[in-house]
Formats: sequence, structure tokens, C-alpha cells
Amino acid sequence: MNLHRGAAAFTLLEVLVAVAIFFVAIFAILDLTTQTVGSARYLQTSHLDVSSLGAMMSLTNRVEEGEVPREIITPFEEANPGYACRGNIFEVSSNGLFQVDFQIYSVKGKKVAGTTLSMLIFRPEGAGRFRSGIRR
Repeated sequence: MNLHRGAAAFTLLEVLVAVAIFFVAIFAILDLTTQTVGSARYLQTSHLDVSSLGAMMSLTNRVEEGEVPREIITPFEEANPGYACRGNIFEVSSNGLFQVDFQIYSVKGKKVAGTTLSMLIFRPEGAGRFRSGIRR
């Protein structure tokens, strides 16, 4: 029997070195992926959804001129920390048509660009100022 001492095979040391290089490369790739995801989240801009204010206002049964009630504004402010909201209600015509204007502000008090909402709501039971064609 003739055993080939020069047979092609890997030694244990060569396998350990190859596995070590493999794991160093895998951990470097995972670290790079984590950094990239973190950077993407940092660069992501948050968009305010002011339509939720309109939805809450449309569910209101009673509409009166003046400021928008806090029970409509509070859920929006809780869902969007760092922002505040103000709103006014105006009667537009004698048939109970109201205009509601919302403005969104940052906590620092500056108006946020592009975050206003104006909507019309029809609530005939709330008509008052224009009754009989005379403004009060």
C-alpha cells in the first residue's frame, strides 16, 4: 500500500484562518448595513398629516364660530409631538356652511411651511350669524 503523503488537502490551521477571515468580512458588512440604516432614518423627513384634523372636525355634531375645540386638536398634538395646532371656525353663508382653518406650528412657535388646512363643513343646525339675511 502506497499512501500519498503529498495529497491535496487543507490543514486545520488553513481552515481556521479562512473561517476567521470570513467572520471579519461578515461583521464588517453588518456594521456597514447598520450605519446605512441609521443614516437613512436620520435623513428621513417626517410629514405631518393634517387630514386627521379634518376627519375629527367632520365627526363633530355641533359647529360654532370661534376657535376649534381642544377635543379636536389634542389627539393631533399627542400623535405629533413637537407640533401645536390652532384653528378658527367662520360661518360662510346663511344655510349652515362653515369654513374651518387649521394652522400647524412647531413647539418653538414658528409656522411650519405647507401645513395649513381649510375645509368647509355643512351643519344647518349651527347656522346663526346670517339668519334672515342680516349679520349679527
